[in-house]
Amino acid sequence: MDKVDQIDEAEQADAAASAPGAGRTFDGPFDEEDPEDGLTRLDLGSLLVAPLADRDLRVQVDEKSGDVRAVLLAGESGALELRAFAAPRNGDLWAEVRPQIAADASRRGGTATEREGRFGTELVCEVRMTRADGQTGTQTSRVIGINGPRWLLRATFLGDPARQPQDAEEWEAAIAQVVVRRGNHAMPVGEQLPLSLPDGARPASVPAT
Repeated sequence: MDKVDQIDEAEQADAAASAPGAGRTFDGPFDEEDPEDGLTRLDLGSLLVAPLADRDLRVQVDEKSGDVRAVLLAGESGALELRAFAAPRNGDLWAEVRPQIAADASRRGGTATEREGRFGTELVCEVRMTRADGQTGTQTSRVIGINGPRWLLRATFLGDPARQPQDAEEWEAAIAQVVVRRGNHAMPVGEQLPLSLPDGARPASVPAT
């Protein structure tokens, strides 16, 4: 089981003061060498993330290994989960991953529907879930994949930004500000790029969602 840690608010306040993706028609997310926009971002290892107003920046931690598994921006109406993966120099890893995500949703008794959005082809997944109170309901997630130079950024929306994509412009802007640090070391295609807490961060545990 994973746990979710919320990064200390002071840390967030300090941060706030022909390759894959080459032909895309949107700005960001960026490779580490690209941005010169002066925007302050929190260094989380393979991801550099700019804080978003009225959202908490959290990390999802594997309780057994202690490894950081995902970065989350969470607000009252929804959440955005960010992960990055190693990708080949050429090709479209997102096109290969989408059927796997759809198959997983199907195995869990749900559905996955493709739609076109700001960053290209997305998946909207609907899966029946049992909540902590024992009640069942449908969880809607919207999964976005963006190919970069030897990396794939996967962004998953939950809550209102998943159910109402037409009103998720501010959430999507957060994706466009992400910087991915791939590194030069060899990694198997599809392996998650490592994440870490910012230097000096003192995370406070909050209940997993």
